Amino acid sequence: MLAMCGIVGYAGSRPALNIVVDGLRRLEYRGYDSAGVAILAGEGELVTEKRAGKLANLEKALADDTATGLAQGVTGIGHTRWATHGGPTDRNAHPHRSADGRVAVIHNGILENFARLRAELEAEGIEFTSETDTECAAHLLAAELRHLGSFDGDPAERLAEAMRRVCRRLEGAFTLLAVDSQAPGAVVGARRNSPLVVGCGETENYLASDVSAFIEHTRDAIELGQDQVVLITPAGVSVTDFHGTVVEGTRFHIDWDASAAEKGGYDYFMAKEIDEQPRAVADTLLGRHTENGDLALDEVRLTDQDLRDVDKVFIVACGTAYHAGMVAKYAIEHWVRIPCEVELASEFRYRDPVLDRSTLVVAISQSGETMDTLMALRHAKEQKARVLAICNTNGSTIPRESDAVLYTHCGPEIAVASTKAFLTQLVACYLVGLHLAQVRGVMYADEVGNVLAQLQDMPAKIQTVLDGMEPVRELARDLADSKSVLFIGRHVGYPVALEGALKLKELAYMHAEGFAAGELKHGPIALIEPGTPVVCVVPSARGRGVLNDKIVSNIQEVRARGARTIVIAEEGDDAVAPFADHLIYVPRTPTLLAPLVTTVPLQVLAGEIATARGNDVDQPRNLAKSVTVE
Repeated sequence: MLAMCGIVGYAGSRPALNIVVDGLRRLEYRGYDSAGVAILAGEGELVTEKRAGKLANLEKALADDTATGLAQGVTGIGHTRWATHGGPTDRNAHPHRSADGRVAVIHNGILENFARLRAELEAEGIEFTSETDTECAAHLLAAELRHLGSFDGDPAERLAEAMRRVCRRLEGAFTLLAVDSQAPGAVVGARRNSPLVVGCGETENYLASDVSAFIEHTRDAIELGQDQVVLITPAGVSVTDFHGTVVEGTRFHIDWDASAAEKGGYDYFMAKEIDEQPRAVADTLLGRHTENGDLALDEVRLTDQDLRDVDKVFIVACGTAYHAGMVAKYAIEHWVRIPCEVELASEFRYRDPVLDRSTLVVAISQSGETMDTLMALRHAKEQKARVLAICNTNGSTIPRESDAVLYTHCGPEIAVASTKAFLTQLVACYLVGLHLAQVRGVMYADEVGNVLAQLQDMPAKIQTVLDGMEPVRELARDLADSKSVLFIGRHVGYPVALEGALKLKELAYMHAEGFAAGELKHGPIALIEPGTPVVCVVPSARGRGVLNDKIVSNIQEVRARGARTIVIAEEGDDAVAPFADHLIYVPRTPTLLAPLVTTVPLQVLAGEIATARGNDVDQPRNLAKSVTVE
């Protein structure tokens, strides 16, 4: 499910504003770029208020806004945003209203066909007031309501039917909530590939992206299925599919407390974020293929000719993002056939790198505010290099100062140690490589399409890995008292080994090192003593057979010296089995894409070892989520 944005809706007899804002407060971890509410404040009166920044900014505006009658309304919707289309500004904040002011809409997700819909609406004379895809849905909903007229004489049912018609036109992933000034007491919601849950009370009902929004009021809930529309009123809940067929939602009782509800029932956010990775990868791939077959970045201030002129790529990043860049080097050099170097952002400008207008610098940062990466970017711009940003935070400094941007769509990542941000950075790096190859004519459209199809298969493969993690958790508890863990890999398995070691250092406070497996005999093998755990990331025997043979030899070398071997290999690789004390199979995957599946067991391993050692997994000591100083 999409992890972006928190949404809440209420229809009942109590003041909606308090309930909606309280719900948003519990959902703020899902999005904190902006927040807003829409309340049906009186007969035919729809009032909205929204502000960029944290929820506190909205609360202050509401406290200052004493003349609107907001406090009296008993129906409303609210939103905390994680920006995707359009930066985090007041005008891009949700809710969005239709041009006639009749309806207000909030949205979680990405509408892939919004550009075409926006063009159609503008051709009809609609003036847009934001940069968002969501505003299209508001205008479309108002248009459908006008077309329906007095549908069955029931304003609430008319609203539900209008939403069904709009949803049939939308492509992508979305949760939509809407209120209509002419349908008092009703909130309509819809979902496709994005979460929406109903809270069922007595004479009141709720909608939210997460049960934590209403858990203080009710623990009885309905989980909506794919492509469904729900209508809530104080009197009840009705659910249909997008074509109007009545369906039964899955009812359940919530037995978590409010704190656990924020984490979706998980013990800590990192475990939740690890499990969100299949959806996060799928979301980052959404909307990347245009109708004419081209790959699409989010913001491009470079021409195709600028990219054709590039003769060298530098990737600058820190920490986990640096490991994503190391994987990107393999992909870019393989697909684009130009040199690619990966640099620690903290070292980049101090060694006086050779840059010019033919150099492309790719800056990777989850937050978009990482100071070392930002300073490297600015140094590159001073040398007239082109800069492309890979970032998870719309409107942050690094994307603003770059010539092109590709946003990852993993939503807010609460745990300090990066998991889903890393996998989506990998996906973004692959997309950058494919885009360069396509623009430069190095890969044909069908070749690019083939790799994209392989990428589209990855969420299901990541889910397969996650479904088989219980033995890894058991192993982690057994390794909790180890003094040191070593990680080895070859090819793209080497950066995965580095990332696995970094996660263990961050979370478990253990000595851990990652090595290129071929370097063992040049020194690190001296660290091996009886019982030393060595995690081995094995390349595919199909894609890189010679490397597979070599790492099997490396595994034999460390095992002969008493190491405890933990081997990650693809299904069907029987050659490694005799030399593995613990064997973790992952699905067969093209070699360059393998880090998307081989990284996952290492994340789980680190998290479980940290838990067994009694550490705070989400907030490890001495670390911050975003490093905004050099």
